Amino acid sequence: MISNYKDKHYIVIGTGRSGIAASKLLLSAGATVVLYDDNVDIDKDALINKIGESDRLTICAGSISSDIADLVDEVVVSPGVPLDCQTVLGWKERGLRIIGEIELATEFEKGDVVAITGTNGKTTTTSLVGQIMKKKYQKVCVAGNIGFPYTETVTESYEESCSVLEVSSFQLETICTFAPKVSAILNITPDHLNRHHNMDNYIDAKFNIAINQTENDIIVLNYEDEILRNKAETLKPRVIYFSSKRVLEDGVFLSEDMNIVSRINGEEYIICNVDEIILPGVHNYENIMAAVAMSYAMGVSYEDIRDAVMSFKSVPHRIEYVCEKDGVIYYNDSKGTNPDAAIKGIQAMTRPTYLIGGGYNKDSEFDEWIEAFDGKVVKLVLIGETADIIAKTCDKHGFNDYVIMDSLLEAVEFCKKEAVNGEAVLLSPACASWDMFKSFEERGDLFKQYVTGEEN
Repeated sequence: MISNYKDKHYIVIGTGRSGIAASKLLLSAGATVVLYDDNVDIDKDALINKIGESDRLTICAGSISSDIADLVDEVVVSPGVPLDCQTVLGWKERGLRIIGEIELATEFEKGDVVAITGTNGKTTTTSLVGQIMKKKYQKVCVAGNIGFPYTETVTESYEESCSVLEVSSFQLETICTFAPKVSAILNITPDHLNRHHNMDNYIDAKFNIAINQTENDIIVLNYEDEILRNKAETLKPRVIYFSSKRVLEDGVFLSEDMNIVSRINGEEYIICNVDEIILPGVHNYENIMAAVAMSYAMGVSYEDIRDAVMSFKSVPHRIEYVCEKDGVIYYNDSKGTNPDAAIKGIQAMTRPTYLIGGGYNKDSEFDEWIEAFDGKVVKLVLIGETADIIAKTCDKHGFNDYVIMDSLLEAVEFCKKEAVNGEAVLLSPACASWDMFKSFEERGDLFKQYVTGEEN
């Protein structure tokens, strides 16, 4: 940890959970903090209650006076704040270092770090790796893009602890020294192009996870992802592959008889057969294989890895079983926030399915999602900002079994009325939630509430 916080002034941009955690961490280290939001109507008293009163804390809304701005030494940007917005560009023009919460927390980390990114599967893989790491470490903190800001949990780290981090492309844009001992990129498909503008920028952001790793570190990659395979030779850390489609001479793979097999450094071990695990779908087998490779690289025994895999259950909002009513099974896949993730959701269904989709427009294309319905979708029930866009794509592909609803509640009530014994209802939107909800968690929780009639 660097030692000169007491001499430095920081501006933290963004007053969400990440910004609050970053502010608290900096204040605890003795820094002077300006917490800024461009929303002039933010509740300053509520923020002070969350952070704690301090004569070194100033909260600014809408604008910052020049006398305060002139004192700022460094800028901490929350993940949701685009780096090309005018506020951030103004600080860049002053020549100040722009970092995010991942980089800030790195300066306080005392233990080992494992980090996972990718377009899809991050949360499931991170949760599983966190569970496996508990077999080796007395203290494991699972954080990042998964619920707890890294700046909130890093204060609990010590020499024998391990931080297991889910990191997004937004968070990886602002790293400088962050260097996990073991990292993974699970896959890369188009996402967040409204933020990154093009695929090259998005890919570069994802590969930042390895930019500070050395030859002594390890990165786990999906062999079946052409982007990852093509860029692997440019990376400094040792690469360990996983594959769901072929036997690997060195790596983790799915065998012809559907065993998850690890074959690393000449040692071979059958982790389990897919019939033995709870998580459905090939994408989850890939998540498990990535977790196996990472955990083995961190020194966890195969026996402990198997025990954790066998007891692991699906994370909330990712093809989460909700209930069965009148022979209809309901699944919450609210975390399917892009078309590729939603493809995984529909592929996991084994019943004729009423599919609820649509939401915030991230400039995604929906052709492959609709082509993946493969006769499984009885009716596509569309909501949100992208409903008309998706409907036009359906028309282009000759899929006419869709309806447009005004709300999630209306969509759920339609499905409850129409679905019959032996069918399923799946919320897997292929879009972000921000047009109608605060988060995908809120969307998923409301879906479960509307289905069961019970508050979560």
